[in-house]
Amino acid sequence: MGAFDEWIGRQTSRTEPITARMLREYHATLAGTRGPGAVLPGFHWCLAPDVVEPQDFGRDGHPRTGIFLPALPLPLRMWAGGALEFHAPFQPGDIVTRQSTIAEVTFKTGRSGQLGFVTVAHEYSVAGAPRLSERQDIVYRAPAPAGQPAPAPAEDWDALRRWSITPTPTLLFRYSALTFNGHRIHYDHPYATGVEGYDGLVVHGPLQSVWMQNLAATVLGHLPARFSYRGLVPLICNLPVTIEARQAGGGLDLRVRRDDDGVVTMQARAEDPNLA
Repeated sequence: MGAFDEWIGRQTSRTEPITARMLREYHATLAGTRGPGAVLPGFHWCLAPDVVEPQDFGRDGHPRTGIFLPALPLPLRMWAGGALEFHAPFQPGDIVTRQSTIAEVTFKTGRSGQLGFVTVAHEYSVAGAPRLSERQDIVYRAPAPAGQPAPAPAEDWDALRRWSITPTPTLLFRYSALTFNGHRIHYDHPYATGVEGYDGLVVHGPLQSVWMQNLAATVLGHLPARFSYRGLVPLICNLPVTIEARQAGGGLDLRVRRDDDGVVTMQARAEDPNLA
């Protein structure tokens, strides 16, 4: 573990404008799952991506580890969850600066074996004024062993609002293009099934979070103060899902639930002072 201490505190900073074209493309991509606002929730993930030339690709199509993220001794990596604190909405034409800092590198053992976790803190600002603070949780792991128990279906909710969507390969392609995400599990079926062991193309974790962010903003009428989310099991392309929200305490509980078996693939919590 100590070998990766030198990564803690490493920073990168990038600046990019919010253009009309990007907004049109994002708006079209989220058809049926759009919330309110001139800049829809989750748009920040379209800004300032990690960019490398082909010789610096990893096997998975992402920038190889050791450039922006540490090369932990585990072959697979995925975006496991995170948290967002909204300070003010983005606006069309904003010139956004994102400063990213590697905050923590840890290891632990789970049901599927050893896991490595990298926590990255992102601060988004416009002309020096904060707009969004983000914690991004990335997990590194070995291939899951065969014979893992199937997850149980979730209980029914008395939901305030529900959306239904069936993620298609075209939707996954569009979202990958918007976010400059080259991970092969989202478009390369032989790689996703034969190398990483999934049942098909995998729906992006951030895209599922985007659905829930937009649903939360629709229910509330505005961005929540804070939003946290965590992936539970992979969501495979072409499987219909329901995105739903219910009021709980001083906020909303949200989830993405597969229609065929009732299993929740991602869950979230949106906090808002008006619901306290």
